[in-house]
Amino acid sequence: MENKIKRNFRKFLVGNVIQKSGDKTIKVACFYKVPHSVYQKEVKRKTVIYVHDKDNKCAIGDSVRVFETRPLSRLKRWRVGSIIGAASNINI
Repeated sequence: MENKIKRNFRKFLVGNVIQKSGDKTIKVACFYKVPHSVYQKEVKRKTVIYVHDKDNKCAIGDSVRVFETRPLSRLKRWRVGSIIGAASNINI
């Protein structure tokens, strides 16, 4: 009999590609809102993370879902799960 090890739930984020930095690496910005500490108005914040793009499929402006993984380099702790929406590349 095989003993299957159940894998823990991995964190995931949804964000937009803001930069392609090097081979197989992209920068993704994840936006969220928090209330201001004094005025309680919602304030926009963002987290910028380095993500491993194994196939170099992502382009700037794409909406992607990223998953947490083991450390791949000094800054990369995330990998691309799927491309949710492709960027419209319109040259004006």
